[in-house]
Amino acid sequence: MTPTPERDYSKFMELLLRPDLETKLSRMATSQGRPASTLVEEAIERLVDYDEWFGQQVDEGLAAADCGEFVEHSDVRKMIERRFPNQQ
Repeated sequence: MTPTPERDYSKFMELLLRPDLETKLSRMATSQGRPASTLVEEAIERLVDYDEWFGQQVDEGLAAADCGEFVEHSDVRKMIERRFPNQQ
């Protein structure tokens, strides 16, 4: 990937993909009219952001549990039934 003014990064990372995944990525990039490198960067950013968010949620849950803040079993069942009706 050649640096452009909007992407003048000082470090580059080489990424090896399985041939089938590379084909899918190329097809997707072509259909969207965007560089494959942009799609990969966006996917990695979503993964990293999600992992950071998830870690924060776990930390908050553990802190709440340490303070004795729990959700009652019956309340959890009600939440599940609301989200997934007819799954019994």
